[in-house]
Amino acid sequence: MSSVAHTIRQIEKASFLTIEGNFPLDKNVIAALPQGSIITSANELGSSAWTATARINVISDDKTSKSYFLKCATGKVGARMLEGEYYVMVALHTVTPSFVPQPLTYGKLHAPGPEMYFFLYDFVDMDIRLPDPVQFCSRLSELHRTSESPTGQFGFHIPTFQGKFEQPVEWNTNWASFWSKLLVDILRRDNETNGPWYDLDAMPRRLLSCVVPRLLGGLQADGRVLKPCLIHGDLWDGNIGTSFVTGNVVICDAAAYFAHNEEEIGMWRCERHKIKSKVYKREYLKNFTVSEPADEWDDRNRFVWD
Repeated sequence: MSSVAHTIRQIEKASFLTIEGNFPLDKNVIAALPQGSIITSANELGSSAWTATARINVISDDKTSKSYFLKCATGKVGARMLEGEYYVMVALHTVTPSFVPQPLTYGKLHAPGPEMYFFLYDFVDMDIRLPDPVQFCSRLSELHRTSESPTGQFGFHIPTFQGKFEQPVEWNTNWASFWSKLLVDILRRDNETNGPWYDLDAMPRRLLSCVVPRLLGGLQADGRVLKPCLIHGDLWDGNIGTSFVTGNVVICDAAAYFAHNEEEIGMWRCERHKIKSKVYKREYLKNFTVSEPADEWDDRNRFVWD
């Protein structure tokens, strides 16, 4: 059980509705459900180090059964984290509605005690085996191809999160500069958590001063124009599934922002991910043309996640 779930269980029971299941529901969560919903059960679902998650089953006002996925988090970081996830899911769902569960709302719990926040979206019962490469990569490339940055820049209008860590996603016209800020922030957090690693201190400086300008800066050199695409931002196999009902491939738990599309698939090289199979990269590249300089694509792909 996460610390958030433990906190919820310790809060005065009068703040919650007693229903079937093992997850207590706060008054504000109940009020956020569509009008006419009759709750039949709420149960813990999955596990997370920094959120509590549950499935809420209801009977809608049209007498059909429906389920919602609930996330709860504590404190100011939890509030910003769930607000960020709500807005990135709205952005993703707006572009490709059948590819992303529909977000409902986010807000603050009514319960006394530590400040707690929630995010609600449609629950999709999914097969979590690796998705069909053709359908998945076609849908992903559609998201990248049809999304449009509202500013024409890289970034997002509010902070987004990788887990509990806020990402520096302020708007930037230059991809190499934007990406450098992401790397600097990761290095800062690593240094704060693990302390300095003197033998490797020179490497980040060389990457930022030499490799990034040459390899990523080349994408916008010589008059080249680079389209900012809306990416999921954390697209490993654990955040992908296939709906048992529709057969559609679905993505969730996004850390999205507008980026160079190649950023999305770099992590597919990682040995720890099942989606490392080359068939996924091949299918994606059938649907989205490699950026110039094309002969440096593999170097860029390796660099952004190695």
